[in-house]
This record gives sequence, C-alpha cells and structure tokens, in this order.
Amino acid sequence: MFIGHFAVGFAGKRAAPRASLAALLFAALFADVLWPVLVAIGAEEVRIAPGSTVYTPLEFVSYPWSHSLLMLTIWGALFAAYYRGKPDGARTGFVLALLVVSHWVLDWITHKPDMPLWPRGPRYGLGLWNSVYGTMAVEIVMFIAGVWIYSTTTRPRDRIGSIGWWALVGLLGGFYVFDSLSGSPPPSVKAIWISALLATAVILAWAGWVDRHRDGAKRNYT
Repeated sequence: MFIGHFAVGFAGKRAAPRASLAALLFAALFADVLWPVLVAIGAEEVRIAPGSTVYTPLEFVSYPWSHSLLMLTIWGALFAAYYRGKPDGARTGFVLALLVVSHWVLDWITHKPDMPLWPRGPRYGLGLWNSVYGTMAVEIVMFIAGVWIYSTTTRPRDRIGSIGWWALVGLLGGFYVFDSLSGSPPPSVKAIWISALLATAVILAWAGWVDRHRDGAKRNYT
C-alpha cells in the first residue's frame, strides 16, 4: 500500500491536532522509512521478481524488524513514550502509536502472505495486490477521504498553506496513478532503497512546511 498510508496520516490530524502533519505521516510511514535503511545494511531482504504479484514486481523476502506486527507495536509504543511529556502528549502519542501499527494492517490487506506477526513468525496477507484496479480503487478512496479530513480539519493561513497543500496532494496522487499503471520494475535493489529514502525525506519536509502554514491547532510540534 502507498497512498493509503498517507491517507491515515492525513486523517490523524483530526484525532491529534497538535501534532504536525510531518509527524503524523512519519508515524504512518515508519515501517517504510525503517525498511530501506535495513535493506541497505543487509538486515532485511527484497528481490525484484516480476510476477510476484500483479501489482508490484517486488518480492519481500524478509522484513521482520520493520514490518512484523510485534515490532511495529514496539515501535509504536516508543512513539507514545516520546510524546508523553509534550502538550496533549498522551493523546498525541496514542494516535501516533496507532498510525505506526496501522501500517501492518494496511499491508496485510494488500500483500500476499508475507506479513509476519513477529520475527520468524507466521506470515499473513489477503493479497489485494493480485488486482491492480482493486488495489487502486481501495487506495484512491482512502486517499480522497484522508485529504478531505485534513482539509476540513485545518485551513490555509496563506498561499503556501493552500497551494502547497494541493500541490502535495496532486504530486502524491499523480505519482501513484502513474506508478500503478506503468508496471515498470526498478533497475536494482539499491535504486529502491535510495529512491525510497530521498522521496520520503522530501515529502515529510514538504508536509511539515505546508502544515506550518495552516491553522487548526493551538500548537504544532514534531
């Protein structure tokens, strides 16, 4: 799942208005932020295997530390602990912890049975990725709902808060549709983790920048 993770991050603003959009997205995407780092150092493994599923040419051989339910629960608890001392920290930390764990649930829906419950534990997956258009329909509906929730929870303070926000939405939506329909495999595993880290850094920085130019919370913090 791709823009579905962004959708729950956007929607999280209503439940945790003091958290910045960058923090909400970071929590929702945390598994996919940690994963390329672990792939780069050889702690987790992915292969380029066209036909692994209809939707993606990637075969996720091993990702116990970034994508198992147990580890995401632990990572989520660490998020909650970090925010405990901040204003409205209990509420914000709880929402961020749920966003971290939500990654497993959403990937369980889309992936084939490769989502571990714990490191070296049993793996599950409903396999929505066996249908390109089914996957796109679910994610696009989620994305529209998430965009609507964030847009109605906050309001632009200036042109950056308006144009910057809708430009981010357009970029994510456009890239998702193009990538879903192109079906082109990446050139190498190295290209996967490098592009994932760079893209995530840009998007999180952009989201934080836009959120600082929108009203809807007494105080934002990352």
